[in-house]
Amino acid sequence: VQLVESGGGLVQPGGSLRLSCAASGFTFRSYQMTWYRQAPGKERELVASIASPGGSTNYADSVKGRFTISRDSPKNTVYLQMNSLKPEDTAVYYCNARGYDSEWPPNLWDYWGQGTQVTVSS
Repeated sequence: VQLVESGGGLVQPGGSLRLSCAASGFTFRSYQMTWYRQAPGKERELVASIASPGGSTNYADSVKGRFTISRDSPKNTVYLQMNSLKPEDTAVYYCNARGYDSEWPPNLWDYWGQGTQVTVSS
């Protein structure tokens, strides 16, 4: 199983970035996908999630209206479009996959990527 994030970097306040998380080794379409972030000295927090099936989304209040999560099941990839970035968005962003396998009884699995740094600074 692999979750590989990309797209992080340094951006000025008000700028945009798009993070990608490429998944492999599990049935991507059956798993809920979530972006978390962790800033220095702070606890990891949920940023946005997208369910499967159905694709319903959920956002932290701090990013509503600025961030958009989406998934491309044929490409096994989840995205986080981040607009109007603020210095307080600076953090390491992690991709998470949570779901059940096809065994009986089913097992709940939780996978994490290695993280990608996002720095918002002038």
